[in-house]
Amino acid sequence: MSEKRKTKIITTQSQPKSTNKRAVPKKHINVKETQTVEMLFKKQNYYIVFAGLILMALGFLLMSGGHMPSPDVWDDSLIYSAGRVYLAPLVILLGLFLNIYAIFKK
Repeated sequence: MSEKRKTKIITTQSQPKSTNKRAVPKKHINVKETQTVEMLFKKQNYYIVFAGLILMALGFLLMSGGHMPSPDVWDDSLIYSAGRVYLAPLVILLGLFLNIYAIFKK
């Protein structure tokens, strides 16, 4: 006796795709409903930061100084002048503190 084996073929059909090519948003955004975001810093804060950066640059320029008038002569008063040793670091620190103030100011 020969037995015939029956095989089952299962096929699935996919859902037909919609013919509508335009995507419809779920929720329409109304321009009147948008919220305005308040900036973290005001215009005055940016002016103070800019002034602090200028003070820091001025301090670095004061610290850099000039050059020796003659390469054969060493002049301590030009290298260790009060402007380079005391005034320039003070101006740089003042610029840093001004920037910190601008960050924390409301």
